[in-house]
Amino acid sequence: MKNYYNLPDKLLGGSGLLFFLVFLISGFSQAAVPDATITGPIAADVAGSGTLNTIYSASAIELTANGYIEEEYFIEGRANRYSNPEMENGSILDGGHRYKTRLIVRRPESAADFNGIVVVEWINVTGGPDKDIDWWQSGTHFIRNGYAFVVVSAQQMGIDTMQEWSSGRYGSLDITHDGMVENDALSYDIFSAVGKAINRIGETTPRGEVDILAGLKAEQIIATGHSQSASRLATYLNNIHPLEPVYDGIMVHGGGGRIRDDQETKIFKIMSETDMPRRAATPQPNSNTFRQWEVAGTSHVDVPFEMEYAKVRNLREGLPVEDAQPRDQGCALPSYSHVPFRDVQNAAFEHLVSWIRDNIAPPTSDPLQVAQMMPVVEFARDEHGNILGGIRLAEHVVATARNTGMNNGSNRFCFLYGSHEPFDQETLTLLYPTHEGYVNAVREAVEQNLADGYILPYAAALTIREAQASAIGR
Repeated sequence: MKNYYNLPDKLLGGSGLLFFLVFLISGFSQAAVPDATITGPIAADVAGSGTLNTIYSASAIELTANGYIEEEYFIEGRANRYSNPEMENGSILDGGHRYKTRLIVRRPESAADFNGIVVVEWINVTGGPDKDIDWWQSGTHFIRNGYAFVVVSAQQMGIDTMQEWSSGRYGSLDITHDGMVENDALSYDIFSAVGKAINRIGETTPRGEVDILAGLKAEQIIATGHSQSASRLATYLNNIHPLEPVYDGIMVHGGGGRIRDDQETKIFKIMSETDMPRRAATPQPNSNTFRQWEVAGTSHVDVPFEMEYAKVRNLREGLPVEDAQPRDQGCALPSYSHVPFRDVQNAAFEHLVSWIRDNIAPPTSDPLQVAQMMPVVEFARDEHGNILGGIRLAEHVVATARNTGMNNGSNRFCFLYGSHEPFDQETLTLLYPTHEGYVNAVREAVEQNLADGYILPYAAALTIREAQASAIGR
């Protein structure tokens, strides 16, 4: 046998030949995401019952009354580890690594209520617990519009936390191949395997296997993730996803570095004020497959985010959801911006759907204004300390407080919480001497945001109603 690869002859005999053939086969099939097996739905007690056999991170947003079902499944198989070259396709380092993890499905009970769009969230594990942040921010929007939603526990830290909470329910889960794989290296194939398990229009589940959407067929499958998960998705998009594209579009927000846009997959990045100081000096330009929005006055963790997290914790502990309260984070400034990032995120999801379906590119937006680039980035601000530039919602333009993405303090996460400092009565009276004038200013800002495509009609109507119900200018 001719040694075309200049390998030692002793490797080309016996078991060495077998190893080499396996290597060649794996090399020629780098794009193939290994198959996985799904079991479930896993029987669970009712969320909020206080037992340890409920779904960890069960939805605190009402599902049953809205015609939705929540179910948990386990997924297991073997995964590859990949190289991570800068902005290039990765290659398989090795394969055959065992994993078992979980996913949660929230879907319309009736097929007639399904809009054909499935969103798959890479769960965030910052601080330990699994946090499906996109559901907290946009779950109500998804229910209103008939989306199906799948969350994936792709990282071991989240599994460790679940096992500490309930070893009986989650004790069999592991994505480290019994401790042999570090740094969540199997997470990428896991995330792909979940996407591949979703039936598209015209596809069916083989006999004997589990259909996680119970007959619903996807027109589009969109991946999403916040912060730490956005960073994982950026790596996934740059190195692994191009090998075998699974997702039609990706929504990343609150994180993620530069993302390759030389692929057909549509990529939407939305950033809060908190997220931009490290990135403003090296902006990524918009393109035919990449769009970035920056939302003025918003924080990485805002009031709706914190409230939904509080509700989820109460539900898990069997406490009344209505008693949930934001945590006092002990930061230098009052925490959590009140500028509703979710309103922009919801509009972005609708634009992404249209972009994928009809190739209608989302509108562009101005970046946040930078006053100084060196030696450190400083943003331009108005006389009240509110940032200039970016997408400017009514709550920011017709300001009744200083809302920023910045904070600090002894809590190591204070820098994520932003701040909210209400104006004193003297300032409010000076800015808005009449209630009618205040409401008209809000309406004007809302109508501009709506025309620009940065919010949706129901968010616009709610913002105006809240202004009308306020005491400002009375």
